[in-house]
Amino acid sequence: MILQALHDLHDRLEADPAYDVAPVGYSLQQISFVIVLEEDGTLIDIQDHRLGDGNQRRAQTRQVPGAGKPPGAGINPCLFWDNTGYLLGYKVPDKNEAKAKKEAERALKTFAASRDHHLAYEPTINHPSFSAVCRFFEKWHPEKAANFPKLAELATGFGVFQIRGRTHFVHQEPAIQRWWEQSLSSAETGAEDNATCLITGQRAPVATLHDPKIKGVKDAQGAGALIVSFNTNAYESYGKSSGHNAPVSKEAAAKYCKVLNALLAGRKHRLSIGDATTVFWTDTPTHTESVINAFFSGGNDDSENTEDEDTSAQQGQLLESLHATLRALRSGGEVDPAFLAEKDRTFYILGLTGQAGGRIGVRFWFQSTVEELLHNLSRHHEDLAIQLEWEPGPKIKNPDPEFPKIWQLLRQSARESKDIPPNLGGALMRAILTGGPYPQILVNCIFSRIRADRTINYLRASMLKAWLIRNHQQSIPMTYNSEKTEPAYRLGALFALLEKTQQDALGDVNASIRDRYYSSASATPASVFPRLLRTYQHHLSKAGSQNKGYQIHREREVQNILAEPEPMQTFPSHLNLKEQGLFAIGYYHKRKDIWTKKSNPASTEPEPEQSSD
Repeated sequence: MILQALHDLHDRLEADPAYDVAPVGYSLQQISFVIVLEEDGTLIDIQDHRLGDGNQRRAQTRQVPGAGKPPGAGINPCLFWDNTGYLLGYKVPDKNEAKAKKEAERALKTFAASRDHHLAYEPTINHPSFSAVCRFFEKWHPEKAANFPKLAELATGFGVFQIRGRTHFVHQEPAIQRWWEQSLSSAETGAEDNATCLITGQRAPVATLHDPKIKGVKDAQGAGALIVSFNTNAYESYGKSSGHNAPVSKEAAAKYCKVLNALLAGRKHRLSIGDATTVFWTDTPTHTESVINAFFSGGNDDSENTEDEDTSAQQGQLLESLHATLRALRSGGEVDPAFLAEKDRTFYILGLTGQAGGRIGVRFWFQSTVEELLHNLSRHHEDLAIQLEWEPGPKIKNPDPEFPKIWQLLRQSARESKDIPPNLGGALMRAILTGGPYPQILVNCIFSRIRADRTINYLRASMLKAWLIRNHQQSIPMTYNSEKTEPAYRLGALFALLEKTQQDALGDVNASIRDRYYSSASATPASVFPRLLRTYQHHLSKAGSQNKGYQIHREREVQNILAEPEPMQTFPSHLNLKEQGLFAIGYYHKRKDIWTKKSNPASTEPEPEQSSD
């Protein structure tokens, strides 16, 4: 299913100049120089084919026959194009004399191999322009490369041939292109290893290795890795070896590999979720496809930003439109027509991770319609919705996000990004996309972080709320609700009041009751709260010494929590994990309620003056 979806995307991306996807039998290479010849093969010039000025010059991407040159493949000459070593016998001299000598000797060998390779094809191709290339190989002496000092700058790219006076390269001659297409077709027809392709269902030559290799996956080999591979006998059966164990035709393999590389190469279709490199697409261009990256990972410090101002502004408008659509789905309002028109389009998302042995693992795979995707996203953010701790305002530098990114939620599970559990990103993504339960490991990690730093911020509270709603069918309000009967929720609110009373009495202290008692209070209330209530009386007396109204108001709040909606006769001896989540939500709700300006003039609580930075 994954390979078939990638294969089906090939034709769309090949027709779109925004993507570097070449037809089967061709590849896109970085061409930095052009060898210009007379029709008799005499060298006229070696021209710089790069764009830009000064140090900003860069090679141009051109379509050439054949696949890319795999690293470490020994001496492997290409037809019509190659690097300076193969075409000119030249290698930029290394500062180390021994190494420079070794590389120069290899350059001579690669040039000889390329010469023989081209001469062998001359009778078959039988074209004057190609014959001129062959005469060049016969006349050229690699020591002449010293006459072209510009080669030192051009050696990092590839070169092609051109006949003087022509506007196209040798490999673009119509007759040569026809020969190349015919050679590809005859190679498939005469192949003996035909089998039924698992992707297309057609009989065709099977790809032993799926090329080109996949590049751009985090933790995978930089030279490229494979999704489908059989690198030991333990994975083989029925006498079949390598790719024949999962027969995919050479054409289909080339298509899906090129498409996946194109998705991974740009920022539009790629994002990072935990340790997974994630790509996504729709079967046709859609607004959803254009904005989903910013929605999932916008603002991530790890993501590169290569967009111009116009593109960023356009994406910002699309992102706000998506936010409005999710709000509408949540409240039953009117959905943006742009997203409504594409609701039946198929949406795909694929999470990949590098593995040992040059392989790529699949973290998650999701396929649905855009409509289903938007509904699941809306449900996810509805479950997360809780009163913001730091709402947007002139004094707030970093307000809490209404639509938290996945990386922001994952970041709450560990002290540093590198400590986030490897599989957690994929598990959370799967829960969001499918509407399934949230991963328990995420909540366990959040509880561990709360015990370590005694902090219940907006992101942690929202994730605990979503977990309680979806995994435990709890009814959790967005703001403080004094009518909730659960003892754990009420005790969390009580703990917030006791902490605030201590702060009012003593100011900021080195170790508040939250620093000293939160973990035990949220797990074993019976062993902690009697002591806290005794201490509270001293704090209340001191804080209210100059303001009897404050003392009466605070005592009424505490007694209401203990008595309403039903009297709390005893403190629970133990709270399980679900109840600890309720405790944290009650604490967060009441803490925010305390700092929210009341319409009742009798309230003595001040407005917050802190900044969120």
